[in-house]
Amino acid sequence: MKKKYWLIAGVLAVPLLTTAGVALSDGDNRHKSLLSWFTNTNPGIDPKTTQLYTDECGGCHFPYQPGLLPANSWEQIMGRLDDHFGENAELTESNRDAIRNFLLNNAAGRANYGLPNKIMAAQGDRSLPLRITEMRYFTYEHSELQPAMVRDNPEVGSFSNCDSCHQSAKQGLYDEHDVRIPGFGRWED
Repeated sequence: MKKKYWLIAGVLAVPLLTTAGVALSDGDNRHKSLLSWFTNTNPGIDPKTTQLYTDECGGCHFPYQPGLLPANSWEQIMGRLDDHFGENAELTESNRDAIRNFLLNNAAGRANYGLPNKIMAAQGDRSLPLRITEMRYFTYEHSELQPAMVRDNPEVGSFSNCDSCHQSAKQGLYDEHDVRIPGFGRWED
């Protein structure tokens, strides 16, 4: 009789352990991991944008999703548009206010998505930079890349050109398995 109970326990344990393993696995893929069901987060980053933001900001650079920086950083950036990383990016007051509100309402720490949550957790109590490329999570994730792959690569030029390598960046997906570095091919961690 005891053998029967052990057999039933073993049969039930396999799916439970498998489910637990999937739940605790890395949720950095295009599909919701089981873990995300329990934490109510979505994978990647919120891809939503506004046409105004895309037109005004995306006209000069990749229109970064607001969840890549915390609200405090976006607030500072929007407050210094006359010297926006060396450029004058001043906007009309109504456009500036609309874009500012969009950025702040969807910033890391305010958007419940996997990547913004990771960005904020990794930053901890460190100061909040104005550049996405200076966030602790970003520097860690890109630390293995050689200058020839990015800065010295004429098809990339800078870490700020997200969509040069991240094939699904415009959709808010920065999965490391979708990275294709121009001139180097698929990135393998």
